[in-house]
Amino acid sequence: MTSTAPRFRLTDLPVPFVGAPMAGGPSTPALAAAVTAAGGLGFLAAGNRPVEGVRADVQAVRARTTGPFGVNVFVPQAANTAEPGSAVDPAVHRSVAAYREALQEEARHYGVELPATDPADDDGWTAKLALLEELRVPVVSFTFGLPAASVLERLAAAGTTTSVTVTSVPEARAAAGAGADLLIVQGPAAGGHRGTHRAEGVPGEDPLEVLVAAVRAAVGIPLVAAGGIADRADAEAARSAGADAVQVGTLLLRTHEAGTAPVYREALGSGRYRETAVTRAFSGRPARGLRNGFIDRYTHIAPAAYPQVNQLTKPLRAAATAAGDPEAVSLWAGPAFAAARECPASDVVAQIARG
Repeated sequence: MTSTAPRFRLTDLPVPFVGAPMAGGPSTPALAAAVTAAGGLGFLAAGNRPVEGVRADVQAVRARTTGPFGVNVFVPQAANTAEPGSAVDPAVHRSVAAYREALQEEARHYGVELPATDPADDDGWTAKLALLEELRVPVVSFTFGLPAASVLERLAAAGTTTSVTVTSVPEARAAAGAGADLLIVQGPAAGGHRGTHRAEGVPGEDPLEVLVAAVRAAVGIPLVAAGGIADRADAEAARSAGADAVQVGTLLLRTHEAGTAPVYREALGSGRYRETAVTRAFSGRPARGLRNGFIDRYTHIAPAAYPQVNQLTKPLRAAATAAGDPEAVSLWAGPAFAAARECPASDVVAQIARG
């Protein structure tokens, strides 16, 4: 299947603004459409979402806008060219079992049972790729790894522009070499998960502008700077370093169109939380969120095991959310979370674009 329609380019955007895909609820069709309507590129999050849910989301966005939008997909280890193979080290099995035992007190507190874990769970990878190819989504981005060049070629043939999240120059070179059309260059201040291509990888600490400049010197494809963009000055600094656009997530969490859970919204604006921290405690991958009790209790023992840790903590997070208890919820956010406001998403796009 080959598309004759022109593929999306960053230069097509009236405003060099990308709405970050935020799995778990915040990224809704309404939010994606609102960002696109404001001149940016709205995104849906397919990670940890059923295939038919992704289909419904894409259809809902298209019912709201004729503009471009993207869908983000998690790359499973078995499909990651940067981390080939799917065998799990026995030491990882032992560390997951130990973590399960450590979480039993939390499970009793919230009245839930911890589920069995499945390291081979690929989040519907094959079915989601087929769906996005069928639907000819304008942009598909990949996080947690680098899919095979054949995957990128297949989507390109359907008229889709492909993007890969990178956190280092080597990851950027590999993604560009595999045929990605553009890169999301993610710095250390990013809220939520760091997009390292290896689950056990330790994310770099170079400031975003330094990382963007280094990636710009290494590859010749368009770049989107992500991580800690809180105002126009941050966006201009990233673009001066070599980015063609910026990606924003935390500032969108409290917008009217976001699907952020009430307990999460309240925590962001309550003043109760004063800092963020990077942890593997909720998912087994490094991610930045508001520093709460769960992060304090479990960061030091959480293993680098995704998706197993994510599977273990899912019922805990759900129960805490239902109970309105932010102390065991993954409150993903960047350091500038206090700047997130209750407002239309278009106001955030304007704030970054015009100040």
